[in-house]
Amino acid sequence: MRRCGLLTAKEPVPLRSASVVMLVNGFVADVACELLYKNEEPQPVEAVFVFPVDAEAAVYAFQANMGGRCIQAQLREKRQAQEEYGDALAAGHTTWLLEQEAAAPDVFSCSLGNLPPGAEAALTLRYVCELPAEPDGAARCVLPAVLRPRYAPHGWAGENVTAGVPRAPPGELPYTLSLSATLQSPHGVDRVLSNCALTPLSHPAGSRTSAQVSLAQAPPWDRDVELLVYYAELHTPSAVLEAGLPSAELGSLMGDPAVMVTLLPSLPEAAPGQSSAGEFLFLLDRSGSMDCAVSSDANSPSRIASAKETLVLLLKSLPLGCYFNIYGFGSSFESFYPQSVEYTQQTMAESLQRVQQLQADLGGTEILAPLQAIYRTLCRDGHPRQLFVFTDGEVCNTQEVIGEVQRHRGSHR
Repeated sequence: MRRCGLLTAKEPVPLRSASVVMLVNGFVADVACELLYKNEEPQPVEAVFVFPVDAEAAVYAFQANMGGRCIQAQLREKRQAQEEYGDALAAGHTTWLLEQEAAAPDVFSCSLGNLPPGAEAALTLRYVCELPAEPDGAARCVLPAVLRPRYAPHGWAGENVTAGVPRAPPGELPYTLSLSATLQSPHGVDRVLSNCALTPLSHPAGSRTSAQVSLAQAPPWDRDVELLVYYAELHTPSAVLEAGLPSAELGSLMGDPAVMVTLLPSLPEAAPGQSSAGEFLFLLDRSGSMDCAVSSDANSPSRIASAKETLVLLLKSLPLGCYFNIYGFGSSFESFYPQSVEYTQQTMAESLQRVQQLQADLGGTEILAPLQAIYRTLCRDGHPRQLFVFTDGEVCNTQEVIGEVQRHRGSHR
């Protein structure tokens, strides 16, 4: 198990307290935490802060106060950060460089210099992460081990959940933890479950779209702190707008706003004897705008080329025994086959060859007609149907398209 937190060459610097404030908006969490460490060794220690990051998370702010010094990280593109770091060293300034480890790109580490004996180090860390959805639709949030190292109480006879969890020394446990969470959803927050004792869910704004909850008491010391957030109207699409930092330059990594759309469709229950292979239909936009480049980069591929590349990857990944068909649409539409065909080596090879020849040559963006044609074809018994749409275009009849999809939600994913 990898060590994390404020580390030295020998032993970790003891954590004294952790204060965590979370903003959970749908399936995205913004986490701000303050960590207080104290050097109890009789001599100075050279400290390094190590924070493992999940693939769905990104650190966007870090600050350390220790020995009268304040170290504040600034987010830069990698090459620019390395150049500024080199310039500062050449000028004789004290500077630090926080980078991903080359051997472990999901781990961030920062050398903080010497921590005098008896001195404290106060670290502030902020990160955002995407929350996984449980089978029952709950958003699952777990505190990382760096925010809450795990211990087994002194004299604990039960099993540790994770091998290597240290025993707490006699007396009080080594650190305190406070956690408060604000939960938001445009469709309402129903309830929160946890493996720890929580305060009652409160709605301070008088609306069910926002709620607050906190730890009611110190959680068990042999397990992770976990929250399960349940929303009302879970299967209704929602969008979250994340504004850029006001102080950041427009067009920079942190300056531009971002939108995250959550789609969690309600799928029909599998029928007895239903095949897991299913039926896969691919609807590819071949309107003129798909000839445009994906980005302004001179080497950027066209949108149609990018969509075809993804389509090829999906075709090569289909399970044997399934059925599939490929539709192209613009002002008109056409399909590879009159109806779905069985996925075999021959049909896959034939389809891959035809995909390479597709062009953005069908005019406008009329998606309603091909959708209606697909919905009119009978679903194959025992093969649940899934429809994949590749498009960049806007349509003038948005509500008609949404209504058509809504009417067939019970048979099409």
